[in-house]
Amino acid sequence: MAIATSSDWSFPPCINCKNRILKPKICISCKTLPFLSNIFLNSRTLVAKSSSCSSPVLEEKSQTTPSKNSQVIELDLEQIQDFSSTTTTTNGTSSTTCLPDSKDLNGLICSLLKDPQTQGIGYDYYEKAKGNKDFRPEKSTLKLLIRYLVHSKKWGSIFSLSKDMRSLQVLPDSSTCCRLISSCMKARKFKIVNSFLELFIIADKELSVLAFDSAMRGYNKLHMYSSTVDLYEKMRSAGVVLDPGCYCSIMEAHLKLGHCDKIVALFEEFESKKVESTPHCAQIYKNICESLGKSGRAFEALEYFRDMTKKGIQEDHSFYSILICGFASIREVNMAEELLKEAEGKRMLRDPALFLKLVLMYIEEGCMEKTLDVVAVMTRVKIRVSDCIFCAIVNGFSRKRGLRSAVKVYEDLTSQGCEPGQVTYASVLNLYCRLGLYSNAEKVFSEMEQKGFDKCVVAYSSMIAMYGKTGRPKDAMKLVAKMKERGCQPNVWVYNALLDIHGKVLNLRQVEKIWKEMKRRKIFPDRVSYTSIISAYSRAREFDKCLIYYQEFTLNGGRLDRAMAGIMVGVFSKMNRVDELISLLQNMKREGTKLDGRLQRSALNSLRDAGLQIQAKWLQESFGAT
Repeated sequence: MAIATSSDWSFPPCINCKNRILKPKICISCKTLPFLSNIFLNSRTLVAKSSSCSSPVLEEKSQTTPSKNSQVIELDLEQIQDFSSTTTTTNGTSSTTCLPDSKDLNGLICSLLKDPQTQGIGYDYYEKAKGNKDFRPEKSTLKLLIRYLVHSKKWGSIFSLSKDMRSLQVLPDSSTCCRLISSCMKARKFKIVNSFLELFIIADKELSVLAFDSAMRGYNKLHMYSSTVDLYEKMRSAGVVLDPGCYCSIMEAHLKLGHCDKIVALFEEFESKKVESTPHCAQIYKNICESLGKSGRAFEALEYFRDMTKKGIQEDHSFYSILICGFASIREVNMAEELLKEAEGKRMLRDPALFLKLVLMYIEEGCMEKTLDVVAVMTRVKIRVSDCIFCAIVNGFSRKRGLRSAVKVYEDLTSQGCEPGQVTYASVLNLYCRLGLYSNAEKVFSEMEQKGFDKCVVAYSSMIAMYGKTGRPKDAMKLVAKMKERGCQPNVWVYNALLDIHGKVLNLRQVEKIWKEMKRRKIFPDRVSYTSIISAYSRAREFDKCLIYYQEFTLNGGRLDRAMAGIMVGVFSKMNRVDELISLLQNMKREGTKLDGRLQRSALNSLRDAGLQIQAKWLQESFGAT
């Protein structure tokens, strides 16, 4: 390998080397290394110290004392060994350049990399030093290099460093290796990660285990679970033995992917190795319990949990949450209640999610009073009743026991200190409106506004519909204006309520305005929207408009229901559109849509007036005699 020339390794001319005494084995003409010229140009000062000579100082040409802001870097020149090359000076005589050996080069690089102001110079020096065939970076050098490159986000240089490690056959220590892999994963530099993993598999199997563990944990944090599985397969094919951390990571990946059988197989494989208890063991048991619980195999999960406690592995509150949720999912009420009591005795009830699971289980089983027992348990263990749980209980009573029972439960729970949120308020507001308790509904809506829940579209639509039922269209329009001012955009429910309100009072101008606003805001009308606007024009006896909107409804793929069919039977009958009427009746018969007595009589008279006695008879047979 070619040795650098003296011009590459020379001191700047201002260095004072007077009275230096060199040992015989040290070359007489001892010159420094290229990074020193960079330091000089940046007005830094280099102090070279040795027990055999005075401490010369790199000075400016004016020989002034270094300022307080200048940085002093100390180098031990006594340790520099013979590593010389012969060069030719300008006067034709030969001189010898003194270069440090590999150990001294590592020391110099480390000293520069430790200082944030000279790290870049240290890396440049490493790049030049690795051209020396005798140079091999030490673990401490690699640690500092990696720290600098990661902090500087020089990913290309990190990738180059992996090639250096391969060619020089050196590796960082385990902690540096893990930090390197973790940093690359966070930056999503997967190509660099794969490069290092391939290197570690070839060079050091024990180090590769730690590296793969870091990589798999990184993929899991990024929710890239399939990539974790791919790394696991790569480890298996390379014959790398998994440690408990790797088992944790691969089991977590399969858990997220829903591969319960593979988790069981991995757990059995881990158990067969009879590994001593580690902090990862609890997590491994937690993964298999959660997987089995989600797969409806809660009893198997309980067996693994009991086995874990017998082995002395410490349990925590998450195990009880997993098990209780598992039994609640399969509606094993007795086991869920037994575990709930056990967890409460051990003070391990901390997860609100398990209480929601219990409430939903009791609702499905029809045990509505026990949902209130769940609230009592939450009060005892000082866990706040969430809006989700509160709403589930109120809606459950509404579905199973009726509207008034649901309202009573809501009032009882609020009196006990349970605080409703936006979802519960919206549900109760709807209940009051359906029961006709309009003053209570307005009171609840006022509470919502005071608590900052002033952007709930469901609540607005309920209130607007209520104003329509009570004949207060002006209040409805004011509420819509207030809604828009607050930045809450009306949805199709709100527009349907407005269409119904103005359609009933035959305010067709306002109906048309609302319809155009829907189209302008790209709120697509649903079946209720078309029913409301066709009904409004039908009341006003503008049947041509009814036909236009009905055709638009059918072109958009709308399906008939009883309300729409009833309106259009009346429209076709009054317009004597016999063909359309027969086609509509046939569609109603095919889809099983019923027809009330009034509209049936209207359709029957239309057919008889048109002289279609056969069709009239078919109508009576299909929909029953009036």
